[in-house]
Amino acid sequence: MPEPTLDPAMMAKLASALSFICGAEHDCTVALKKAAESGDKADVKRAHTLFKKLKPAERAAALNMLR
Repeated sequence: MPEPTLDPAMMAKLASALSFICGAEHDCTVALKKAAESGDKADVKRAHTLFKKLKPAERAAALNMLR
């Protein structure tokens, strides 16, 4: 399954889901919110890297909440 593209709207939704799953202060949640607001490539890359480092169950739960 190909990885979803992380555009600003998707990152904002993903940050909201992760806020519920991991908490609002989690590093990945904060990075996704920042990347969604700024759209800066460095912020997006950091958010993507932190998202990939999440536990597989947390990643799957967040992605399933987007459906």
